Amino acid sequence: MTSTVEERAPASNVERFVAAIAVLVPCHNEELTIRKVIEDARKALPTATIYVYDNNSTDRTGEVARAAGAAVRREPRQGKGNVVRRMFADVDADVYVLLDGDATYEAEAAPRLVKRVLEENLDFLNGARVSEAVEAYRRGHRFGNYVLTALVRNIFGRQFTDMLSGYKVLSRRFVKSFPAMSRGFEIETELTVHALELRMPCAEEFTAYRERPAGSFSKLSTIRDGTRILTLIALLVKNERPLQFFGGIGLFLIALGIVLAAPLAETYFQTGLVPRLPTAVLVVGMAITGVLSIFAGLILDIVTTMRNESKRLAYLAVPPPSAVLDNAPASSKAGGH
Repeated sequence: MTSTVEERAPASNVERFVAAIAVLVPCHNEELTIRKVIEDARKALPTATIYVYDNNSTDRTGEVARAAGAAVRREPRQGKGNVVRRMFADVDADVYVLLDGDATYEAEAAPRLVKRVLEENLDFLNGARVSEAVEAYRRGHRFGNYVLTALVRNIFGRQFTDMLSGYKVLSRRFVKSFPAMSRGFEIETELTVHALELRMPCAEEFTAYRERPAGSFSKLSTIRDGTRILTLIALLVKNERPLQFFGGIGLFLIALGIVLAAPLAETYFQTGLVPRLPTAVLVVGMAITGVLSIFAGLILDIVTTMRNESKRLAYLAVPPPSAVLDNAPASSKAGGH
């Protein structure tokens, strides 16, 4: 009798069905926490290779990570987005576990998350954070995360509740088709939108979120990084939803022009004169600009569709996560007996 997927992959040893699991840890000044992150990741996924990318740390982050047994590499361009782009380009694996180096995420959940990616053939699994500790989030971050996530949900798709979580499990075909254009902490938004735009198989799993250890400090800036994320969302709407973006601007200009033109039309019908010529010129200019904006949106929408088709073909050129199970040795499929 052929074994079912459930029989093949117990949560505790799912990694034996995978040719390679890579745990990717971007770091900047995490000397106090990086050893624990590496030890917890190795305990959860004993056969995984742990990569720590040191992003210009001024403390002993790289030295501590190397002593703990991780493969340490450097990325000189500052910003988490730059580090993720470098990691995705450098590392080859079947499944990627993206994990921050601040020891706040539940590394023990990694086998469960990897198992779900393989069994359900997912390309993107988001580890949504669950924490009762008020100190786990900096002031304003919980509300800001809710607002930004809700904004993306309403524009691109209602699939995630914690878009800004740094805990994600990704398939090879996601990683190798991801353009990674962000430079900083807005990378989580770009990861989410990429999955939603290509309609990849996605899911979300709740995981524990802890306070930072004493002496460790967050690198996030509520206002600066929130502004960057809002700017990225606006750019993504412009690039991925050009008809909505430019069409909305065009309709707004036309509607405003109609409002300004109403008094002029009323005066003209009463007297046969147009007394406010500058306003009339402005109204005509707004109407022309609005129409051009709508047509620009239509043209760019066609270009975006073609670009997304190309991205989709690049994504489909890489084997899905289930190929790992399909190619596993018969002894492994039978539970190792």
